[in-house]
Amino acid sequence: MFTLNVYLEPQPVDTLAGNEAVLVNAVTEAMSDMQAVVLQQPGGPDNLSVGRVPKPRPQAGEVLLKVYATAVNRADTLQRKGLYPPPKGASDILGLEAAGKVDDLGPDCRGRWKHGDRVMALLPGGGNAEFVTVDEDHLMAIPAGMSYQEAAAIPEVWLTAYQLLHFVGGLQEGETVLIHAGGSGVGTAATQLSRLAGARPIITAGTPEKLQRATDLGAVAAFNYKEGEFAQKVLDETNGKGVDVILDCVGASFWQQNVRCLALEGRWVLYGLLGGGSIDGDILSQVLRKRINLLGTTLRARSKQYKASLVKSFSERALPHFTSGGPIHLRPIIDRVVPLQDISKAHSCMEDNKNTGKIVLSVRDEDRDEL
Repeated sequence: MFTLNVYLEPQPVDTLAGNEAVLVNAVTEAMSDMQAVVLQQPGGPDNLSVGRVPKPRPQAGEVLLKVYATAVNRADTLQRKGLYPPPKGASDILGLEAAGKVDDLGPDCRGRWKHGDRVMALLPGGGNAEFVTVDEDHLMAIPAGMSYQEAAAIPEVWLTAYQLLHFVGGLQEGETVLIHAGGSGVGTAATQLSRLAGARPIITAGTPEKLQRATDLGAVAAFNYKEGEFAQKVLDETNGKGVDVILDCVGASFWQQNVRCLALEGRWVLYGLLGGGSIDGDILSQVLRKRINLLGTTLRARSKQYKASLVKSFSERALPHFTSGGPIHLRPIIDRVVPLQDISKAHSCMEDNKNTGKIVLSVRDEDRDEL
């Protein structure tokens, strides 16, 4: 392999011959913009396309990432509908994670990363593009032997699952955790992280295939929420005690069963409302009676400092287990990889709940010799 560097001496375009001026303008334009997912207006998946937008520039403490792969998350589908705007100051381009190479460093970076480093990034937005800027403390090194596509399936869902279990839920060794949407990206990550922590994961999902995948990943029990109430099955599995922690992205439609199968002084971690947010029932008296800790949390709008602490803890305690050889080997679960140009199909797939694990978007071809 070799690299060809082209240097163009700056000079006024009007001093160049016609063809030269056209070439300089074309090169300048190509260097200053990029391809990215574009949302014409809030609505359905068909409103998404790929177009050219200005290329971002890294600010103080930021890194410019050349993106090889990114992914789709449930939050992206909500933003597309106009229901989940990006945090103040964040890119309005979709995409909460990306994997690629360090392309440039902004001022005041502390020297942890260098040009060409293979990294994956937790983002508040902007990942579904050829380039994205990211806080240097929100990057993680890609484990040896892992592809960009595999790495793109890690940051958002694995850090979310890690946050839910440890930063919010306080999961301890020997405890039992109920994980709803066990076939999702967060669900498959949380199942594996629970086993890593020495806990017992129980999951719910809606298809036999998702139940089997959860069992393969270490779930001690897996129940189809479409086939009757799961609460009694969970109580039977725990000998009547109930679970210590619930990871709940469903909300209203599951609240009664959640209360029923949660142990005394259990922690109910609410991080999504796929089943609605309005509850009509006597929930508060039951929360009081069982001394339930109801904990609501999100990740995207958290402070930079919080995310940096989360990335640091995950990198130290979980990331080493993605390299094979240890007693517990973590692995990102990928349902499918599609080109960035097929972004609308990727969103439709997620909204139809057809995926088990991550939907990854390929932005550039992998450099296989780097793995």
